[in-house]
Amino acid sequence: MNKQELLEEAFKAMKNAYAPYSNYHVGAAILTSDNKIFWGANIENASFGATNCAERSAVFAAYSNGYRKDTIEALAIVSDGPRIAAPCGICRQVLCELVKGDMPIYLSNGKEECTTNINELLPMQFSEEDVIQ
Repeated sequence: MNKQELLEEAFKAMKNAYAPYSNYHVGAAILTSDNKIFWGANIENASFGATNCAERSAVFAAYSNGYRKDTIEALAIVSDGPRIAAPCGICRQVLCELVKGDMPIYLSNGKEECTTNINELLPMQFSEEDVIQ
């Protein structure tokens, strides 16, 4: 599966977003080494702190199905906002532990695109190496 196909999957996932407060819809799609796709969409909650972002939803779905960082090949994150959807701070922290540092992360809003990875998005990461002795 190529970048464009994975971005298309993320746009399909975005249709499942539940965003009654922000009206900002985000979708994510994870590609695994055996070509499975896991979708995620942002799901808001009135308390906002209980909201789950699309990329965490997708990563958690993959992990819930037995996949781990060595079997996750790429992540696409899309939004309907005016700028590309970059992961929030909480998502960056989760991604730094649950995906490979150099794994491609494709970002798009349907008008603009960029490719990055978690090492670029979160330099000087606080990771399992900091807490496991």
